[in-house]
Amino acid sequence: MVPGRPPVPDNPLGLSWHDSALIPMLNPSNIMEYFSEKSNPFFDRTCNNEIVKMQRLNPEQLTNMTGLEYILLHVQEPILYVIRKQERHSPTQATPLADYYIIAGVVYQAPDLGSVVNSRLLSTVHHLQSAIEEASSCSRYHPSKGYTWDFKNGKSLPAKKEVPVREEPSSLFQRQRVDMLLAELTPVEVKQEIKTEKKDMKPPPEKKPRTN
Repeated sequence: MVPGRPPVPDNPLGLSWHDSALIPMLNPSNIMEYFSEKSNPFFDRTCNNEIVKMQRLNPEQLTNMTGLEYILLHVQEPILYVIRKQERHSPTQATPLADYYIIAGVVYQAPDLGSVVNSRLLSTVHHLQSAIEEASSCSRYHPSKGYTWDFKNGKSLPAKKEVPVREEPSSLFQRQRVDMLLAELTPVEVKQEIKTEKKDMKPPPEKKPRTN
């Protein structure tokens, strides 16, 4: 285990990492350096990126090397970055191993397809089991009538108490980034002055009385 780095759990999907001091300065040019911090448990220091950094080589040399590497896969400024961990076999061939997304400076590991399907199946089984238990509480048995349903007197599940959500104040980074996004998305209003010409309004001609 690398000194100063927390141990990686068996399931890293529930793990996150961030460095509060560097979050306000993140941009596409330094996001890879931020990801390669020593305290980041997702970064493998035996990768080719670390070799290039230690030998002060051009980052473009990664395509000519073989082995483990990290690349910046997607950028959506100013808040989202996606980094891919892959095994490079040749300059044109690489096998993806894992994806990591950075949202507002916090690093998470993206779940794989198997984990997503497993989570959805567990959620479905849980809700089905709850529905079966609630339906079973409404069933009644009589020796002469057999099984019947009594939904009026059936046991109802206790209602969950709503816990008030505590609103936390936004950080300086969030306010600056939101203001930047709003400034980019707000269209510039062009005011056009409509000039109206006033026409001389003449009074209608007077009607003359008829002469028989």
